[in-house]
Amino acid sequence: MKNEYLLLTPGPLSTTESVREAMLKDWCTWDDEYNKDIVEVIRHKLTKLATNHDGYTSVLMQGSGTASVEATIGSALGKHDKLLVVDNGAYGARMAQIADCLNIANLRIAPGEVQQPDLQQLEDILKTDQAISHVAIVHCETTTGMLNPIEKVATLAKQYGKVVILDAMSSFGGIPMDIGDLQIDFMISSANKCIQGVPGFGFVIAKQTELEKCQGQARSLSLDLYDQWHCMHTNHGKWRFTSPTHTVRAFYQALIELEQEGGISRRHQRYNRNQQTLVDGMISLGFEPLLPTELHSPIITSFYAPQQDEFEFKTFYELLKQQGFVIYPGKVSHADCFRIGNIGDVHPSDIERLIVAVQNAMYWEQK
Repeated sequence: MKNEYLLLTPGPLSTTESVREAMLKDWCTWDDEYNKDIVEVIRHKLTKLATNHDGYTSVLMQGSGTASVEATIGSALGKHDKLLVVDNGAYGARMAQIADCLNIANLRIAPGEVQQPDLQQLEDILKTDQAISHVAIVHCETTTGMLNPIEKVATLAKQYGKVVILDAMSSFGGIPMDIGDLQIDFMISSANKCIQGVPGFGFVIAKQTELEKCQGQARSLSLDLYDQWHCMHTNHGKWRFTSPTHTVRAFYQALIELEQEGGISRRHQRYNRNQQTLVDGMISLGFEPLLPTELHSPIITSFYAPQQDEFEFKTFYELLKQQGFVIYPGKVSHADCFRIGNIGDVHPSDIERLIVAVQNAMYWEQK
């Protein structure tokens, strides 16, 4: 059950041995021990983690996090609705791409990958384009590691009566927030992110009144958010189609371990320490972060690649992997960079060991 290396990525991520061990039992998808005692408990815990407000509910969806994003966009918007997407990275762009694939009218605000959205531009569009019914934004854009100003965006959207969709894929469970306070209508995340489970399903936490409006609007059978929720809601946790039982049981264990750590606020503190230790250590070795400090999230950090001709990311990656660490290539279109994540079963002492490994892997400096 031991891992050969630490995943310093934004998910899938390194999990605890006890989370992995939870997958060693087979489960029947019709059994109350699974549906009532595991799935329903998960749904209740997720809703309570997301908000102290009444009127919210949760639904689990098979597949990747993107599948849950597509289920939400494809179910929440009717035939005559229009989606405004804040696109300052690959995952904002993906929401617009989903809308295009589903023939949903949409408009993008695209300030660039290292810029937050212009709130005045957003308000001008909301004032003038009366067809816009929904606003979608990514909380932590893991293309760069940027945190978007979701409170300001949601406040503007609600000022003009819009439904708000939040992709909190990489932030929920690792950054404190109350989606009721933020007036978020649909929040989407995934099992293999800050809750520290394994891949296999995503989930949506939504205002029940808005979720009920989705009935009959889905553009897909398997990605029908309303039907999935209605089946779980009325059948005590039963999924419509085969659920990823082992992944679900691992997620249940991960939720218990989140509580044992002290909840989201304590996990956020650990991730922050990880990120600060990372940035300080990398800067000491001569690496430059892509974003200014005030835009950094505690989730993942992008660094410019060294300018030396000898540097190749693949070689650097392999040298780090040999020492027990896996990092991510860059995803920014205009800059040569790489990314290092801070989430999962990762602690400041691990980051300190990483910095030593990075120094050992700087082969271009050793020639």
